[in-house]
Amino acid sequence: MSLSQCVQVQIAAADREEAGRIAELLLTRRLAACVQLIGPVHSRYWWHGELEEAGEWLCLAKTTQERTAELIEAVGTAHSYETPEIIVTPVVDGSVAYLQWVVDEVEKHQTGA
Repeated sequence: MSLSQCVQVQIAAADREEAGRIAELLLTRRLAACVQLIGPVHSRYWWHGELEEAGEWLCLAKTTQERTAELIEAVGTAHSYETPEIIVTPVVDGSVAYLQWVVDEVEKHQTGA
């Protein structure tokens, strides 16, 4: 696995408890090496033709491109929103030691380590 395959996944959650549940799910299934919880944040958005606003929490999950589809499916199943925000951003550069740690941690699901 190339270190350039690392990604960061941003997920908006309804509240701190949901963000915590999502983080726990991703970490216990080794779909992410790390999940940072940030909040509360104030969101304004269009939904079903209406301008809405809400308090939310953000989850920033560090993982690999290889695990992304499984992560998206897991979040979609566990999330309270009809259409949860799940945005994947490629990591183009960073600390080689950190990126290797991300790869090593999410690959442990394959080796059983």
